Amino acid sequence: MRVAGIIVAGGRGTRFGGAPKQWRDLAGRSVASRAVEAMSRAGLDPLVLVHHPDDAAEAALAHPGVHLVPGGATRPDSVRAGLEALAGDAPDAVLIHDAARPCVDAGLIDRVVKALARADAAAPALPVTDALWRGGDVVEGTQARDGLWRAQTPQGFRFGPILSAHRAHPGGAADDVEVARAAGLQVAIVPGDENNLKITHPGDLARAARILESRMDVRTGNGFDVHAFGPGDHVTLCGVRIPHAHGVVAHSDGDVGLHALTDAVLGALALGDIGQHFPPSDPQWRGADSTMFLRHAATLAREAGFRINHADVTLICEAPKVGPHVPAMKAAIGGALDLPPDRVSIKATTSERLGFTGRREGIAAIATATLVSP
Repeated sequence: MRVAGIIVAGGRGTRFGGAPKQWRDLAGRSVASRAVEAMSRAGLDPLVLVHHPDDAAEAALAHPGVHLVPGGATRPDSVRAGLEALAGDAPDAVLIHDAARPCVDAGLIDRVVKALARADAAAPALPVTDALWRGGDVVEGTQARDGLWRAQTPQGFRFGPILSAHRAHPGGAADDVEVARAAGLQVAIVPGDENNLKITHPGDLARAARILESRMDVRTGNGFDVHAFGPGDHVTLCGVRIPHAHGVVAHSDGDVGLHALTDAVLGALALGDIGQHFPPSDPQWRGADSTMFLRHAATLAREAGFRINHADVTLICEAPKVGPHVPAMKAAIGGALDLPPDRVSIKATTSERLGFTGRREGIAAIATATLVSP
């Protein structure tokens, strides 16, 4: 069953105050980006992000590879816009999620998807456990809580029926379950999650940050590489060509900095080393730009649900001088890993004329990479 996802991010968040809540920072990413990332990690494809027309720039930054669709005046209008965007290549089912719920996890998403194998619609919810009152400033009565549920998203539907339901609905629905029931669809209830909170008030951001921090998977990998000097007039270090009295003996461009850093990323993922992914015996890698090796490791990290949070490279040599080239090196690595300069560290040291680097017979590098998920 092919399941698509729609993330609705078109609201203005009037109860929150200030800028729309879906674009507020949450542990280094926007709230909407966190929601998109969670749906992406669950394997939903394609993903559609429905945004307010005024938020096109923010939406474009939310997540690469997501289809952006301008929303409508109301939430049902925005959901319908997302559904219509998928109709040309209709999936079997679709999950519709609020961008203001950034802490949804894979287990909840999986429960909704599995329920669609036996139902036209399914949605997560939590039973109401608190006593319920009616009233304004004073209690005017009580309300039985039996059979009452707190609705959550993502809400899942077979695609054809929910598209037809939205096309026929006059508008004004609180959520997509209301639209589905108006069309006669039966909606199965699956267990929700207390951590799947909806960002409504400013204090909710702090709670969401604590939830994400408790789930965080931090990994660190290290790498080491060395190449002997040989004939040539330059060396390539951390993606930068530097004039030198010698070249390096290597199958690719011999960039010890990028080779060590690639191994560090692969090590954090427990995916072997650079030689397993790009064997030196394979002629297609002869003279290759080592940036492609690092980009490959970064792609593997993203596919595994990680983002590279920091990179640290130490170059060990008597010559050439590295200091003048550090800004360009940081830019090259940052471009390959999508990291700002303040998250890329380049250092250089000598071995105090000891060993092969001290005798100027070659050059070495060590590197450390930090990966974070979610």
